[in-house]
Amino acid sequence: MSFMKLITACAMALAIAAPSAHAAPKKAAAKPAAAQNEPESSVSGRTATNYACELGNKITIYSSADDGNSIVMRWKNRLHRLTREATSTGAQRFENKIAGLIWIGIPAKGMLLDSKVNRQLANECKTSDQALGL
Repeated sequence: MSFMKLITACAMALAIAAPSAHAAPKKAAAKPAAAQNEPESSVSGRTATNYACELGNKITIYSSADDGNSIVMRWKNRLHRLTREATSTGAQRFENKIAGLIWIGIPAKGMLLDSKVNRQLANECKTSDQALGL
């Protein structure tokens, strides 16, 4: 192959591979709806329960008597919807598999776990009544 044919072939390959200057810009891929923050309106009609945790962490759980299978949790200024998972111990376990969040509630306290990195995010989370031993 001559040198000119090689340069022409490379130029054509680049022209095909490069996006057109006239093409519409591509939009960023949207996150799945479950991975996005829940809008503030999703907590309307739900009862808020505030938890104070060790190391100054705070969690708010929004629950509804009409929906015992899910909660909305405010953690680090973000809302996450978690769904109930069955347990054999009677503990309340809610999970958001996409975010990797697991909330476990027992009568004495609650804890938040990150299943993606296998560590605790918040422990000794207590409502004001739990902190008083009620």
